[in-house]
Amino acid sequence: MPSNETLMQYFEWYLPSDSTLWNKLTKESKHLENIGITHLWLPPAYKGASGKEDVGYGVYDLYDLGEFDQKGAIPTKYGTKDEYLNAIQILHESNIKVLADIVLNHKMGADETEEVLAVQDDASDRNVSLTDAKPITVWTKYNFPGRGNTYSDFKWNWTHFHGVDWDENTGTAAIYKFYGKHWDENVDKENGNFDYLMGADIDLNNFDVVKELKKWGKWYIDTTLLDGFRLDAVKHIRAEFFPEWLTSLREITGKKLFSVGEYWSLNIDTINNFINKTEGVMSLFDVPLHYNFYRASISNGEFDMSQIFEGTLVGTNPEKAVTFVDNHDTEPGQALESWVLDWFKPLAYSLILLRKDGFPCVFYGDYYGIPEKEVGPKDQMLQTLLKVRKYYAYGEQYDYFNNRNVVGFTRLGDYEHPDSGLAVVMSDARGGAVQMNVGKNLANTIFYDCTGNLSETVYVDNDGNGIFYCKDGSVSVWIKQGQSVN
Repeated sequence: MPSNETLMQYFEWYLPSDSTLWNKLTKESKHLENIGITHLWLPPAYKGASGKEDVGYGVYDLYDLGEFDQKGAIPTKYGTKDEYLNAIQILHESNIKVLADIVLNHKMGADETEEVLAVQDDASDRNVSLTDAKPITVWTKYNFPGRGNTYSDFKWNWTHFHGVDWDENTGTAAIYKFYGKHWDENVDKENGNFDYLMGADIDLNNFDVVKELKKWGKWYIDTTLLDGFRLDAVKHIRAEFFPEWLTSLREITGKKLFSVGEYWSLNIDTINNFINKTEGVMSLFDVPLHYNFYRASISNGEFDMSQIFEGTLVGTNPEKAVTFVDNHDTEPGQALESWVLDWFKPLAYSLILLRKDGFPCVFYGDYYGIPEKEVGPKDQMLQTLLKVRKYYAYGEQYDYFNNRNVVGFTRLGDYEHPDSGLAVVMSDARGGAVQMNVGKNLANTIFYDCTGNLSETVYVDNDGNGIFYCKDGSVSVWIKQGQSVN
């Protein structure tokens, strides 16, 4: 019988640069399967500009998966190519699909400089040029001396990019657009035009670039046998590129290639507009929901929990929503730090793991901890909620979001999952109770709180009604007595 699908982001920013993650993954695969993980989002597997120290977003060579002596090492931060391929194989044997994190917006760590004509644009409004065209020296030649022509003989130069943020000749940091080039129009409108993000900005209007990225995509899928993508920084890339690129790869490989994009915006209209512009070829992370969780966690009980899904992707377009609590960008010390406080984590995870809408993603840093930032693991709490999701979170859903602080919902269960169904009550302030209905199939039964927060039981009457409780600032997850999450 089919179980609920659950994604885990299997890395955090501060992992040690010891090239051991792929091997750790092979040892963890069965455990991940047992707790209900069906998909893993793995970090960028190719060589970054800072070699083994690179988390993976400073893209140097897309074809080097830890195989060539480049940027000071053969392995990446996470291991070698052979270890990566072996990890994917082991995960597949554990019935876990793999999403590869890829960055198509920029490249960094070029091998040589070139002199080009460029204009300097206003950093706060890239539609405004501050200077006339002048010669600057830029890092834009990628020859890949360690790899040579293996897998591809394509060599990058300035014509394959829109611009950069550094003039090597004068040592000046600024937004430089190459003369004769134009920032893409169909991108986020922050800073007037948010095509440029960092490094050498890839020109995805260039025919040769698009051709090469299609070739690379097919090579990557054929080589790794991956199942889909996590697409980085999609708000900075012209929307028309993705339907062309993903559709081409799906047709060539015959794979569904589930893909989720990172569009970092709190504006739900902007997010849904991007989904429409990209013809629905990818899901997006529910960034507004994350910020609702964050605000609730720091509001000292003043957040209106009845509005927790207001302005979110899962609330407006659930089929395209990948829900999450935190990730590598929001963890402590990062540029987008908005870490959901520990006390609220069980509430937030209950709201993404136990409801029917959205594709939930569990963060490695929550499950295993972040030693660098003295953040402890929450594996026991998450294992409980993951097991509940795997075995009991099925069937029709009733919501009871009528109170600012104490809210709840029920799942009525289904015939495919025996004894499934549940009731969830939570409060961001004082505890309380909610009368809820769990359906006829669970009538005349006793429920217990599988989180262990409450020791009392709840009797459900002939009509499926019961009064379910939670303590102050906590969540209680009620399932049928006799059912286990161990």
